[in-house]
Amino acid sequence: MFDQILEDFVTLWVVIDPIGSIPVFLAFTASQTALERRRTALRAVFIAFMILLVFIVAGQLLIEALGVHLAAFQIAGGLVLFIFALTMIFGESKPEQETHSVVEKGSDVAVFPLAVPSIASPGAMMAVVLLTDNHRFEPTDQAVTTAVMVSVIVITYVLLLLAMPLQRLIGLTGASIVSRVMGLILAAVAVDNVLSAFKSYFSIG
Repeated sequence: MFDQILEDFVTLWVVIDPIGSIPVFLAFTASQTALERRRTALRAVFIAFMILLVFIVAGQLLIEALGVHLAAFQIAGGLVLFIFALTMIFGESKPEQETHSVVEKGSDVAVFPLAVPSIASPGAMMAVVLLTDNHRFEPTDQAVTTAVMVSVIVITYVLLLLAMPLQRLIGLTGASIVSRVMGLILAAVAVDNVLSAFKSYFSIG
C-alpha cells in the first residue's frame, strides 16, 4: 500500500508540478495585492481540484461508453504522458511556456492559465483516470489516490502562498531545472504504464 501511495504521489506531483506553477502564478498576479493573490491562489486550486475530481469520477465511464478498452486507453495515456514529459525535458519548461501565454484584459487568471493548464494540466487529467482504473483498483485504492491528489493540490496552494520568497530563493532558472527533472521522472512512469498495459492487453504472464 505504501509503495502504491508513493507511486501515486510521485506521478501526481510530476504532472501537476506545483513548483513549476510558482513563476506562472507570480507573472499573472504581479499587479494584485497580497489579499487578491491569496484569493486567486485559492480559486485556482479549487477549480483545478474540481476538474480533476470530475475526471476521477466520470473519466473512465466516458471512455467505456465509447467502447474503448481500458488497456488501450492506458497505452494511449502512457504515450501522451511520455510526450508531455519530453516537452518538459526538451521544450520550453513549464514556467517559461505558460508565462508566455496571452491573457485578455479582464479575463480570470485563476481559471486560465493557473487552474488550466498550469495545475490541472492535460497530463494530470490523463493521470488521474489511469490511477483510478476501476478494473485494476478497488474503491478503497481509488479513495486513497483521490486523497493523494488532494494532498498535492493542498501543497500547491501552500507553495503559491509562499510564491514570493520561493521565487527569490530558486529563481526562474531553478524552477525550470526542477521542471525538467520532473519531466524525466514522468517519462519513466509513462513507460512503466505502457509496458503494464501491454502485459494486460495481451495477457502476458
